[in-house]
Amino acid sequence: MAARDPEATKARIFEAAVVEFARHGIAGARIDRIAAEAKANKQLIYAYYGNKNELFASVLEKKMLDLAISVPVDPDDIEGWIDGLLDYHGAHPELLRLLFWEGMEYGTAELPHEAERQAHYARKVAAVRDGQERGVVSAAIPAPDLLFLLVAMANWAVVVPQMKRILVGGGDTDADRLRDSIKRAARRIVEE
Repeated sequence: MAARDPEATKARIFEAAVVEFARHGIAGARIDRIAAEAKANKQLIYAYYGNKNELFASVLEKKMLDLAISVPVDPDDIEGWIDGLLDYHGAHPELLRLLFWEGMEYGTAELPHEAERQAHYARKVAAVRDGQERGVVSAAIPAPDLLFLLVAMANWAVVVPQMKRILVGGGDTDADRLRDSIKRAARRIVEE
């Protein structure tokens, strides 16, 4: 009989949950499918993560932490940060799908672990505010609003790829042109 490896099982559950939630959202996701894909039983999923909403919250938090570590907000290099966001989301589109599903399913209602989420974004806003205080980023737009606008510009093409294809085009040169346009717009928004 093979030895049990709880950490490996948790990792398989996590990866299966990412795929399931990104594909089906919270309401449409099925613990049965996650368990089958992870080669784990449902009771382990509930033991490790609680209910389906808690599993979704854990998945989203870990994915957001990975983004924060991989692509920290850099007010001294907004274009480099935008490039990092575009590259990250191109390689990991599931994070934006998860956020989109969360928005569709929770709307403006309070989120599980919302205090932790607010702290997560407070650190990003603080980086933008620091750039404003040092004069490398314009203070014409309040830091939270500015961060929201910059993130929206960088993320929207991944969230709605069909609109990107219809409006901008679907070729590589179109994608390169859009990337340059997003960076140019970001630079203009943050110029002092």
